[in-house]
Amino acid sequence: MKFVSALSMAAVVGSAAAFAPPATAPKTTTSLSAMSKAVPFLEEPKNTKGYVGDVGFDPLAFSDYFDIKWLREAEIKHGRTSMLAVLGFVSQQYITLPGLQPIADSNLAPSAVGIGPMLQIVFWGGCIEWWTNKGKITMETMFEDPDRVPGELGFDPMGLSVGKTQEEKDEMALKEIKNGRLAMLAIGGMIHHNWVTGEPLF
Repeated sequence: MKFVSALSMAAVVGSAAAFAPPATAPKTTTSLSAMSKAVPFLEEPKNTKGYVGDVGFDPLAFSDYFDIKWLREAEIKHGRTSMLAVLGFVSQQYITLPGLQPIADSNLAPSAVGIGPMLQIVFWGGCIEWWTNKGKITMETMFEDPDRVPGELGFDPMGLSVGKTQEEKDEMALKEIKNGRLAMLAIGGMIHHNWVTGEPLF
């Protein structure tokens, strides 16, 4: 009799188990906080954090192999040079210096002035690079001083940063970086426009 009762109880428990909710395995989720804002399907680069203008864009992982300060310095300098280049590329089409012949296609301007002035640009650019870095122009030596901030050369003739808070300075730096990035794309587009079409920009 006891055996029958035990068997009946086991059957009842088994029937009740059929209606019980199944055991759920712990869910595994991937945190989106580790993903790049600019390229959501790539992981966020860890070495660019803390820099003004960082949006997690480093698809080739340059910051994992090169000094991030050196990379930032290169970006800022190329951005500044490109902003000047865009201005010069457009102005050259409408303004001709005394003693030079007018050339509508800015890509042909170097041939108008000759090799001498072009080499002077390279020479004086190198001098400025040497002077502003106190002769330390390699990636290994440029930032031996830990307090050296990329892009800050002490050049502010108009006093735009005087009396500004750090937050206001960061905002100005962000504007410079964004305009520099845009200018790098712009000068590339302008040069290729003239090259592909064979016509002036405007």
